[in-house]
Amino acid sequence: MPADLRSLMAEPSFRLTPLAAVDDDALDAPLRWAHNSDLPDPTPWLEPGGLLLTDGAPFLPPHNAPVDDYVERLVALGVRALGVSVGILLERVPPELVTACDRLGMPLIEVSRQTPFMGLIKAVSDATAADERARLERSLLAQRRVARAALRPDGLSAILRELERALETWVALFDASGALVLVPETTGIPAALDEPVREAVAAALAGRRAAAARVSLGGVGEVTLQTLGQHGTLRGVLAVGISNGPFDRARQDLVDSVIALASISLEQSSTLDSARRRLRSGILELLAAGDTDVAGDTVKHLWGRLPPAPLRVARLDVRDSEQTLDSHPLIPALEVLAEKRPGALFFAQQGDHVVAVYTDGDDAGLFTAAAPHRPTGGVSSRVGWDQIAAALGEARRAQERASARQPIVFFDELAGSGILGHLEQTRAHDVARRMLLPLDDDPELRRVLEVWLEHNGSWGTAAGALGIHRHTLRHRVDGAAHRLGLDLDTFGGRSELWNALRLTAE
Repeated sequence: MPADLRSLMAEPSFRLTPLAAVDDDALDAPLRWAHNSDLPDPTPWLEPGGLLLTDGAPFLPPHNAPVDDYVERLVALGVRALGVSVGILLERVPPELVTACDRLGMPLIEVSRQTPFMGLIKAVSDATAADERARLERSLLAQRRVARAALRPDGLSAILRELERALETWVALFDASGALVLVPETTGIPAALDEPVREAVAAALAGRRAAAARVSLGGVGEVTLQTLGQHGTLRGVLAVGISNGPFDRARQDLVDSVIALASISLEQSSTLDSARRRLRSGILELLAAGDTDVAGDTVKHLWGRLPPAPLRVARLDVRDSEQTLDSHPLIPALEVLAEKRPGALFFAQQGDHVVAVYTDGDDAGLFTAAAPHRPTGGVSSRVGWDQIAAALGEARRAQERASARQPIVFFDELAGSGILGHLEQTRAHDVARRMLLPLDDDPELRRVLEVWLEHNGSWGTAAGALGIHRHTLRHRVDGAAHRLGLDLDTFGGRSELWNALRLTAE
């Protein structure tokens, strides 16, 4: 234990007498140092947390330091206590100094003439050194326990339990998706902190940068967050509760060693992760080729069964200029989801995209896991396992319509709007507008064509509706066909003109 006023005053040889503002808090506050000074303002050479000793010279000529200013500076710096020696320069402690210390809350101690300052200084220094040695020994013992725990079959869980035991606080590990990793025999996050801790962890993972931070949780507590993994490839976050102020060096060293061991453990699995990703991509190719039996047997041996039909296929895009899809946190997030819900999801990388296959109606887990990564994508219609190739095409076409306004597009929505609606969503109206440019100088000709087509190309009926002769109508339509380069005597030509007119209608 470090020295404090209580332990110093309990030593009979020191002959210390309390005079002002010495309550239990002041008595038990740890002293980081003890030092003597006769300067009228010693604060530029001091640090917070110590015991300042003086023989009273600052309050005598030639200094005559104002008592109130002197004490105020000590309080502002964070000096723990002031000790004044009597019987050397002062016969007694000045009453105005006692009053100022009592008013400003500065503990004031009278030091006997027979008590050398060096004895007090040495006592505080020795206690501080002993406390540092004890902390170092505890830290080394804890680190040895953590190292032994890392060798156990449940190494990662074991080192977290040892860390919690050594720090005497709660510890929590979150995976790359932000989900809490359950570790048996640990305290767990206090209920009042659960939601703010999860929010802080989500923010740390969203940054995708290796970092450590101390976070205040809205007045209900504080937590230290340390990301695991390398920059751009975060594997998770270690959260450590803070209940008794900042960590000292020994505690922080222990946390750092646990982080190093956990990071090594996670990084060692990166090669296996890469192999799994390639295997998943190969299985997707088998499924697209219709070889469902071989693909299903492979998946069953490695991850469990494939999702039951009817199915939907989602194609997700998480374009990011900072990292490739291989290192994107969406991949480990889907790994966690697939592990938690075997048989509910199969996913694989396909080029720069992620393809996910899931049972129709069971998409909540997929899009909840993907949401923090803000993907755009498309989802196919309901299909069976023998229609995966077609579903991949549908998902791709739906994804092409995705935008910031509508990040996830279902192919059903495109099909429901008909072919014309599909053309509208592809911005085909720009092509139609360019196609009809030759008619811009003759708005009436456009109306003639619309009426003619609305009457199924019937010359007599359309001419009657327009109030013109049928030969005049024929002449005008032939002129439009020449301008547009279309053969309006064919169904194909008429259909192309009709779609262009509809797409550019006001």
